Amino acid sequence: TAPCPPPQPPRPCEAYRAEWELCRSAGHFLRHYYVHGERPACGQWRRDLASCREWEERRSAEAQRSLCESERARVRAARKHGLVWAPRQSPPEDWHLPLPEDKDG
Repeated sequence: TAPCPPPQPPRPCEAYRAEWELCRSAGHFLRHYYVHGERPACGQWRRDLASCREWEERRSAEAQRSLCESERARVRAARKHGLVWAPRQSPPEDWHLPLPEDKDG
């Protein structure tokens, strides 16, 4: 995992605010509840926004550490899930044949 750059947060603070607002939106809530059966956890986005502002305004080392750890955890979580479909190296041998007709109509 790459370290965070010291002079500025990994993302603009506006990006954390937008993610937090999206997480709290009704559409995201319904989608997340439908898929996972629980409310979305938006607290980390709020903490990241607070850390980002603290880092920019006060150059807080603790805020920098917290935000960098959160970004690393987010990257690890994204890498944990592999591809659903295996990419093809070449097309199927019978790709040029017509598709079977549906007899049921």
